Amino acid sequence: MLTFILGGARSGKSRRAQAMAEATSGRLIFIATAQAFDAEMTDRIERHRLDRDSRWMTVEAPVDLADAIRVHGSSGNVLLVDCLTLWLSNLLIAEADIDMAADDLIDALAAAPCPVFVVSNEVGLGIVPDNALARQFRDHAGRLHQRIAAQADHVEWMVAGLSLRMK
Repeated sequence: MLTFILGGARSGKSRRAQAMAEATSGRLIFIATAQAFDAEMTDRIERHRLDRDSRWMTVEAPVDLADAIRVHGSSGNVLLVDCLTLWLSNLLIAEADIDMAADDLIDALAAAPCPVFVVSNEVGLGIVPDNALARQFRDHAGRLHQRIAAQADHVEWMVAGLSLRMK
C-alpha cells in the first residue's frame, strides 16, 4: 500500500503521515531526506525527531532513497518517507541524473511489500520561477508527483492541517 501526502509548506503533511503510519501495524521506520546545511535546518530536523517516539527508527537517505526503501521495505515494516522535495533538492545539488533516480524510486516503491507513506511539498501552485534552476526543480517535482500519485493507492492533499482525499 502506497499513500502519497502532498501539500504546501507547514500544511500538516508530516503530522498526518506520522499519524497514519502509527495507526498501521508494523515496525515504524522514518526515512529522512533532509540534510542540515545550516543551524535553522538542524533545528527543524531536531523538532521532527522530537515529534517521534521510541517506536520509530530513523534512516538517513538524502540521496539514496530507492536503496533505503529496498533495504528497509520488508514485510512487517511501515515506512514513512519525508520528503520528496528535499530529496530532489539533494539530487540537484549532487548533479545526479534525476530522471534515472526517479525511475529507481518508482521501481522501489512498486516492489515494497509493506505500507509506505510518502510526503512531498507541492511547489507548482505559485508564479513561474524567475530562474532556470528553480524552474527545473519545479518541473522535476511536478513530474515526480504525477508519477507517485498515479502509482499510489491513496493520495491526500493537505491544507491548513486538514486533509482532502484525492484518490
